[in-house]
Amino acid sequence: MQTVYQTRITQIGSSVFDFIEDKIFVLFGENAPSDVADYCLLIHINDVEGEIEKGDVLLLDGIEYTITSVGSKVSRNLKLLGHITLQFDGRETEGLPGTLYLEDKDFHKPGIGGEIKIIKK
Repeated sequence: MQTVYQTRITQIGSSVFDFIEDKIFVLFGENAPSDVADYCLLIHINDVEGEIEKGDVLLLDGIEYTITSVGSKVSRNLKLLGHITLQFDGRETEGLPGTLYLEDKDFHKPGIGGEIKIIKK
């Protein structure tokens, strides 16, 4: 298994879990503007090593979620800003440019220090 991206959650904004019913998490680097940081999982910004593609796997605290679609700006935004949206709705066609779509299954609330990893299977 090749690791394409790996980081850790450094802070959890006070309103992150307001979107839990919509099955959305917003990631942003630690340099997130203060007016949006409350809605984000703040992460270390790291390089993306290769292409993020449909069929790859996102691991959130060790739990696997298959990637069902990749917005056109996901790799760029993740590398430069650490900023993408994780949408757990199973969408298979390209949607918003900065959104990584994941299989529609139950997901948990990650914690500070939790690992986010994207791997090839």
